[in-house]
Amino acid sequence: MINDRRMATYLQSLEGPEKPLIEEIEREALDAFVPIIRKDTQSLLKVILTMLRPKRVLEVGTAVGFSAILMCEYMPESGCITTIEKYDKRIPIARENFRRAGLEERITLLEGDALEVMRTLEGPYDMIFMDAAKGQYIYYLPEALRLLKPGGVLISDNVLQDGDLIESRYAVERRNRTIHSRMREYLYELKHCGELQTTILQVGDGVAVSVKK
Repeated sequence: MINDRRMATYLQSLEGPEKPLIEEIEREALDAFVPIIRKDTQSLLKVILTMLRPKRVLEVGTAVGFSAILMCEYMPESGCITTIEKYDKRIPIARENFRRAGLEERITLLEGDALEVMRTLEGPYDMIFMDAAKGQYIYYLPEALRLLKPGGVLISDNVLQDGDLIESRYAVERRNRTIHSRMREYLYELKHCGELQTTILQVGDGVAVSVKK
């Protein structure tokens, strides 16, 4: 198996540029130490969006809106995104970024706890992109299954926790042990859920791609 940082850097160098505004928002996020999807995860997401051509996407975890704006670029023009964020400091930045990108009509930002908001939504969604609090994924899953249409795709980001997931619970820092155990439980559920077909990829910090049967 190839797992080399130089290889990853080479593959990233092959990526073409995005629109200047998308690259600008990405730089701003990185300069402010806001966690956004990594380059190789972006590449995977763009391919899935191009293949799936979703009309309705649910994003759990907006941050500053970078991934929602990127997804809009690779969705049909008639497609729309509902995105959820509870961190007060990031919400106005995300709204401003949506305005800058001219996507206020296509992206709806809902404020509040993700699980509580998800319970108020009605599906079906063609795709759900999970990129919020990692220790909560296991609790979001039942709602994601309810909201996802048959044949729809659930993408879960950052599932390998920089490799910590394969370590013993006691080898992980104490403050990370709850997330460690919950993420292991989440991945087990994805792989053993009768409603889903799932693959887990060593892309970025780990991406699980699940299709609802």
